[in-house]
Amino acid sequence: MSDNVDATRAPRRIGKPASRISRLFESRQLGWAAFVIAVLFPFVLASNYAMSIGTTAVIFILLASGLNIVVGYCGLLDLGYIAFMAVGAYTSGIVSKAWDLPILFTIPAVLVMCIMAGLIIGGPTLRLRSDYLAIVTLGFGEIIRLTANNLAITGGPSGIYGIPGVSLFSLDLSGPVPFYYFCVVVVALMVLGSARLGRSRLGRAWRFVREDEDAAEAMGIHTYKVKLAAYIFGAIWGGLGGVLFAAHLSAISPQSFVFLQSALVLMAVVLGGMGNTRGVVVGAVVISLLPEFLRDMGNLRYVIFGVVLVAVMVLRPQGFWPSRAYEPEKPVGDADDAGPAPGAPVTTAKGMTP
Repeated sequence: MSDNVDATRAPRRIGKPASRISRLFESRQLGWAAFVIAVLFPFVLASNYAMSIGTTAVIFILLASGLNIVVGYCGLLDLGYIAFMAVGAYTSGIVSKAWDLPILFTIPAVLVMCIMAGLIIGGPTLRLRSDYLAIVTLGFGEIIRLTANNLAITGGPSGIYGIPGVSLFSLDLSGPVPFYYFCVVVVALMVLGSARLGRSRLGRAWRFVREDEDAAEAMGIHTYKVKLAAYIFGAIWGGLGGVLFAAHLSAISPQSFVFLQSALVLMAVVLGGMGNTRGVVVGAVVISLLPEFLRDMGNLRYVIFGVVLVAVMVLRPQGFWPSRAYEPEKPVGDADDAGPAPGAPVTTAKGMTP
């Protein structure tokens, strides 16, 4: 061989379009784009009905991001997550009505009650296996609903009415558009907080526990405390969602916290991609808005809604945009740097002689 052989670079294979789209949705600019769309939404659809639907979707995003901490990050199946929302909503409603306080002043009491609820349900049950834990959480959700349905302080089946709207100092934010913007800002901060938790040291511990609890224990991670922390953070997110829900409707009742709501929040997490904040946000938007787009079809909308969900889960069983831990391994031939194509010249170094 000659001393000056030109190195031939192997042609770079172009990955599948799906992988390029996946990388696009992993970009940081996507979050800012979603925030801008949420801010511009009232300028496109400013009716009270549209604002109510948009506010409900934003609150649903908060609930999904909270459940993602429990299910997506830590791998704990929770079938009664809506109970934490009920705790937050009833606490804010009772405190604001009893002491005639603005609803934002009830947040400290809501945080205390949600932390206590997380400790009560998580403390004795987190040592159980995942399937038994799911049954216990399902029962916890029903216990909270039935308790609210039978206590005088919670208004019984009629619930609590006349819950004050949000006001900040002398600024009234109870109108449809101001309250929508307030929810967008609060939920954006909470979603960012959830994402930061996932990237923190505690978040890495959650992922270790999710992947292999025995191995995590052998590495020195106190798995019980780590799982309990996930439950407490999830309870706080759900409780704050309950505060926004109570302020939005000005009335709450036990029928607002049935098992179907827990199932829909869990569906948003699974559909969007467990452990991926961006995917969970997209899943929450789809689950909350798709039935409204199909409302003109009457009862047929539930059939279409179910068919769409089944199709998505068949085509994308890991969700729209799963976290990397849930993504299936790519075949060698699908990788971008899989090496030279068949028949392509091999790279050689200069100065080598046979």
